[in-house]
Amino acid sequence: MKITVLGAGAYGCALAQILNENKNEVFMWTPFENEVNELTQKRTTSKLPNVKINQNINITSNLEEALNKTELIVIAIPTAFLSNSIKKVKKYYQNTPICIATKGIEQNTNLFVYDVVKNILKTDKIAVISGPSFAIDIAHNYPVGLTLACQDKETIEITTNALSNNHFKLRKSYDIIGTELCGSIKNIIAIASGILAGLNMPESTAAMLITESLHDIKALIKGLGGDGSTVLSYAGFGDLLLTATSPKSRNYSFGYLIGKGATKEEIDNYIKNTTIEGLYTLKSIIELVNNKDVDMPIINLINQIIYQNKNPKELINFLIKKP
Repeated sequence: MKITVLGAGAYGCALAQILNENKNEVFMWTPFENEVNELTQKRTTSKLPNVKINQNINITSNLEEALNKTELIVIAIPTAFLSNSIKKVKKYYQNTPICIATKGIEQNTNLFVYDVVKNILKTDKIAVISGPSFAIDIAHNYPVGLTLACQDKETIEITTNALSNNHFKLRKSYDIIGTELCGSIKNIIAIASGILAGLNMPESTAAMLITESLHDIKALIKGLGGDGSTVLSYAGFGDLLLTATSPKSRNYSFGYLIGKGATKEEIDNYIKNTTIEGLYTLKSIIELVNNKDVDMPIINLINQIIYQNKNPKELINFLIKKP
């Protein structure tokens, strides 16, 4: 079937490779002509080093062409650019099933990606995939498992058939709220884990942080109306474990700079040249926590360390004293 991937970043390219491997006709859309030219001419991208983009994958900046008669839309657009892109999609949208691979919360509105897409396109045919999966690992065909959260049976079936194979596993869930929350908040916890590493704390302390965080995430999911058991899914514990323990994670690396006492210039330079999802999600999560009257002090502490110059060592004291 014809499948359209919106976004030509690392994750979009990796998913396009999987979809192509599964014998689908794949169109990958990007509004940037320089990306189209690079991908078309070189069949490579700087965002996925040493990965050759299959010749069968169509690359285009023509949204109408990309969406014409498509049977599944996969969204892999950064959250900051999501609304504007989906508003363009609306012109050609025909109630096609959608799979969201983007994680995060929209700035200013504090809406999860699912709600942004649903509000603009007015459809319930939306699935969310989330779990422990770096794009480079997907592109190299290493075994990975993700949560597929959806409440529409047709969309579940189409998405599963499109993506699943002998090294890409999807486990079904009906908890969209919990899945999206886990995919967002894990980036903030990864910053905290990086801070601990920068303070030369061992893996034992990192495990302590992850365990305490799972309890708090579970409470927040329940407070937002989701299923607390989602913390034990690929989207929950799986993604948190990967992101909070790997130097490949930009959030972890950012936290490491703070923990080791990097200069303001070093930190500002890293922020300028790197997309740190947890940094952009932090404000929205704090507002969500406050609005729902859910107690999640670790989020407030991370915010104070980053923006109010609180001593990073307070994170260690917090973990010990936390009830």
